[in-house]
Amino acid sequence: MPLYSSHAYDRSRPLGSYWETTVEPEARNYAPLEGEQTADFAIIGGGFTGLNAALRLAGTHGADVALLEAGDIGWGASGRNGGFCCVGGSKRSPGDIVRHYGHEEAARFLDFQAQAIDHVRGLLEAHAIDADTHSDGELNLAHRDKAMRELQEEAAELRSAFGIEMTLHSRDELAAMGVAGPEFCGGATLKRGFALNPLKYATGLARAAREAGAKLHGRSAVTAISREGERWRLETARGHLLARRLIMATNGYLEEELPGVPFAALAGRLLPVLSCVLVTRQLTAEELAAQGWTSHQMSYDTRQLLHYFRLMPDGRFLFGMRGSTDTTPQSDVAIRREILADFHRMFPAWKDVEVTHVWSGFVCMSAELTPYVGSLADAPDAFAALAYHGNGVAMGSLCGAAVADIVAGKTTSADLPAVVRGPLKRFPFPALRKAYLKAAYRWYALCDEVL
Repeated sequence: MPLYSSHAYDRSRPLGSYWETTVEPEARNYAPLEGEQTADFAIIGGGFTGLNAALRLAGTHGADVALLEAGDIGWGASGRNGGFCCVGGSKRSPGDIVRHYGHEEAARFLDFQAQAIDHVRGLLEAHAIDADTHSDGELNLAHRDKAMRELQEEAAELRSAFGIEMTLHSRDELAAMGVAGPEFCGGATLKRGFALNPLKYATGLARAAREAGAKLHGRSAVTAISREGERWRLETARGHLLARRLIMATNGYLEEELPGVPFAALAGRLLPVLSCVLVTRQLTAEELAAQGWTSHQMSYDTRQLLHYFRLMPDGRFLFGMRGSTDTTPQSDVAIRREILADFHRMFPAWKDVEVTHVWSGFVCMSAELTPYVGSLADAPDAFAALAYHGNGVAMGSLCGAAVADIVAGKTTSADLPAVVRGPLKRFPFPALRKAYLKAAYRWYALCDEVL
C-alpha cells in the first residue's frame, strides 16, 4: 500500500509551481520509451540526481545511457523546491556527525557539501545554463532569543572544529541589511551557496545530457523491474528497456510497492516529507521598504519545522515551509491556508499582496538522517543515490555524478565520505512511518515555540 495517496503520484497534474511559467514546455518534454530498447546503463528518475548521473555517464565516460522519467523532466522535487543551492543533506548536526563518524569523516562530509555547491556552479557555467542565480551564501535567522544563543554556539563550534566562519548579526544589523521581520532576533551568514531557478537548472541539465549522447524518455513510468539473463528489464506502458546496470534516482517519489528487487531493496528505507512553497506577484520598491526586506539573500529560520524564503531577481518573494502529512486534495487546501497564515505573520506588511502560486512536493529522509550513495542489497548491478533531507539542489547533483562514477567503475564507495555510504537501514515497522512523522512534527512544534 502506498505511503501517501495516489494524488501525490498523479503525473497528469501540472506541478502548479511558479517555475513552470519560466521554461518552455518543450524543454521538459521528452518522448516516451517505445518498444524494446537497450543501454549499458539505465537511470530511473529525471531530477537533479538522475540528470547529473546521465550527464556524467554520457559526457565524461562516453557511456551508452538511457534515463526514464515517469512525468516530464523535473516533475518531482527538482521542479518543486525553493531553489537553495546550499550546504546540507543531513538532518544530523555537525556535533552528532562527529560523535557518530569521527572528526575526520565529519570534515570530509562538510567538504563534500562545499564541493556540491561548486559542482552546480561549474555545470551552470560549462553548459551555459541561465538559472537566474543570486545570493552570496545563506542567512540563518533566529526566531527567538534561545535560538540566537544556539546560533552563537554553532558558529563557535564550526570555527574551532573545522575552521568554518559564520558571521553573526544582531536584530539591528539585520534591519540595516534589509532583512527585517517581527520574528527575527538575530542571524548568522554562511558565505557558501547561492539561489537559482531549479526548473531552469533541471532543463539545462537535460539539454546538456542529451547533447552528450544520453537518451532521455519522459512519461515513461517504470512499472516493474526483473532480471533477463545478465541484464535488468525495466517495463513501461509502451515498451521496455534492457540494461546491464541500474541507478535508482527516484528520491522521495519512489513507488516502493512496485514489483522488482530494486524497489524491494528500497522499500521501508525512505520517508517522503511534504514541503510547501508560495510565490507572490512582483513587489514594488514601496512594498519592500514597508516590510523592511530588500535583501536578495536566501534565508531560513531556526525552527525544526523551518521556513525558507528569498526575494527573487524579478521582484517576486518565495516563501516555503514543511507541509502537511497527507497529499489529498483536501489536505492541499489545508496546507495552503497554513502557509498563507505563516507568511502573513512573519511578513505582515505583505498581507494584502497577491500570492500567484502555491504548490507542494516531497523531500526525502532516511532512517539514519543522512544521504545514501551506493549499491542496493540483493540487487546485482543496481545502485541508488537519494535522501537529501530538503537540500537536494547541491547534494543531489553531486551524488548523481558520484553514483555515475561508481557504476562506470571509475571510483568506489570508499572514495566517498562515510556519512553518505550507509548502510541504508529500514525504518522500524515501516508501515508506521507517517505515524512517526506526525509525532515528530508535534514534538518539533513544541521545541520550536516552547522548550
